[in-house]
Amino acid sequence: MLRIALAKGRLLEDTLPLLEQSGVDCTVLRTQSRKLILRDEVQQLEFILVKPTDVPTYVEYGAADMGVAGKDTLMEVNCPLYEMLDLDIAKCRMCVCGYTGGRRNVTRSLRRVATKYPNIARQYYAGKGETVEIIKLNGSIELGPMVGLSDVIVDIVQTGSTLVANGLEVLEEICPISARVVVNRVSLKTKGARIKQLIGGMRQAVERAKKQ
Repeated sequence: MLRIALAKGRLLEDTLPLLEQSGVDCTVLRTQSRKLILRDEVQQLEFILVKPTDVPTYVEYGAADMGVAGKDTLMEVNCPLYEMLDLDIAKCRMCVCGYTGGRRNVTRSLRRVATKYPNIARQYYAGKGETVEIIKLNGSIELGPMVGLSDVIVDIVQTGSTLVANGLEVLEEICPISARVVVNRVSLKTKGARIKQLIGGMRQAVERAKKQ
């Protein structure tokens, strides 16, 4: 039995076509259910549905053999996993955002950065040789500069419409983000043939999608 961790929500919807094109019957995943573990005895597959940010943890500790997670989550948690395939879905950018001209509260000695991704932000500014004060937030990150809590934010940007609506803009792009297939290190050894076959099918599906 191969166990796959999948993120609930939009990422799952985007992942299903790639699984199906690789030969996986996703009927159990498309059936309306509140179950968190869905098993297909015929295919010897078990899917566990988890929060997007939890996928790497389930895979790291072997509760799942493989999973699909956003690159932003993988960068933030930095688990020892094998990143096997870029699915080229759920695409966005990790950016530094703030007011036009990057205006800053000069009363503070350090630039203050609000973010859901403290590790990514810290590493980014460390790479620039800049020491900053990181404030961890869990939602409505755009409010940081608007109410004076922070000078800038570090967050993922898709269309940028929320930024524009609140008078903010992208100041710096840190890196592109997309969904990736990750695999548990032990599972790749014990179930390698099955995992590589599935990933090979998904890789072909990704390549076909790119050509469309």
